[in-house]
Amino acid sequence: MIPLSLGATDAQEALRVVRALGAHRYVAGSLHLIHAFAVAAAAGAPGLAEATAWAEAILAEGSIDPASRDERLWRRSSDAELLALLDVYWTPAPRALEARAALVSLLEQHGLPPAEHRPFDESAEDEMHPILIDAGWELLALSGLDAERHRGAIAAFGDSLAFDSARFEEETAIPPRVHLYELPAIGAVELLAGMDEEGLVNAPLVVWAQGDETYLDYLMRGVRRAAKLPERE
Repeated sequence: MIPLSLGATDAQEALRVVRALGAHRYVAGSLHLIHAFAVAAAAGAPGLAEATAWAEAILAEGSIDPASRDERLWRRSSDAELLALLDVYWTPAPRALEARAALVSLLEQHGLPPAEHRPFDESAEDEMHPILIDAGWELLALSGLDAERHRGAIAAFGDSLAFDSARFEEETAIPPRVHLYELPAIGAVELLAGMDEEGLVNAPLVVWAQGDETYLDYLMRGVRRAAKLPERE
């Protein structure tokens, strides 16, 4: 996978980008997993009532070790829940301080103090535990694009021959070629220190992407426009 810079400089830009990643016509599906710790610490936040009830029930379940890697500690969530959760931790407000303090308390209670690494550092992902948010989107295959509805992406290849060649490579690839992008793994450090006290990003936030580079570049340009960020060369 390759890193694509989002170019977000503060919490509101970052949230607009995350919203835009899932809100265009080229998204085929998504898989967002959120951990019970992250949700429970944000209890009472708008848009998280159902997730909070789930998190509280899971953490009270006697057969599950909250400090483990038990898959039942993660909930499959919608774009709306993903955004609501990130908003709680990243947007400067009293509720952010409360949620961050509650998260630290939960982690320490279960012998999982926050790690010490730079936010959004992909080299730390293997040691990250627990991963609190794992979010990604699958994109439509080139062979699934409609000539009219998706004409923008098709035109981005320059001419029909270039697009047909890229589509052929996709269709004949072994293993099958999948186009997708995902947020970096988000653990305690990313929720607690991804943004500073003024809501400015503490480290570059990127999307990790896989697929045809022309296609991905076109989509990311659209995401930046939708998020009201400047174009990048």
